[in-house]
Amino acid sequence: MPTDFTRGPAQPADTAPLFAGEALLDAERLDCYRLAVEFQALATRLVPRRNQAVLRDQLDRASVSIVLNIAEGAGRVSPADKARFYAMARGSATECAAVLDLLSARGLMDPPLRNRARALLVRIVQMLSRLCASMVRSQ
Repeated sequence: MPTDFTRGPAQPADTAPLFAGEALLDAERLDCYRLAVEFQALATRLVPRRNQAVLRDQLDRASVSIVLNIAEGAGRVSPADKARFYAMARGSATECAAVLDLLSARGLMDPPLRNRARALLVRIVQMLSRLCASMVRSQ
């Protein structure tokens, strides 16, 4: 019996559903949600454990906020409500990017890890911008 996070063997890791073989919630159908979950898992490894408690806490809260706001927006019915939550998620994603900039400026990030995290954030922001725009058009 598969666990809740077992990936289906036929799909690459990037596109596999979080809950292979299970019914999906609205948010779980969104690529930006899956990328946000991936970023949040990566965010836990980005900040050194020592002497950076403020940035670590800020990055953790903002990265969790991306995931939760996407999920809440996807669960809303009206386009205006959806757009509001997607916009909040986009703001949290740009906040995470600012934390990455601060960590880089302080020389505290491994460049390949930073590049992966930044690429995820850029893609998340792009997707959320399009979702927001599509919600405005559908009003």
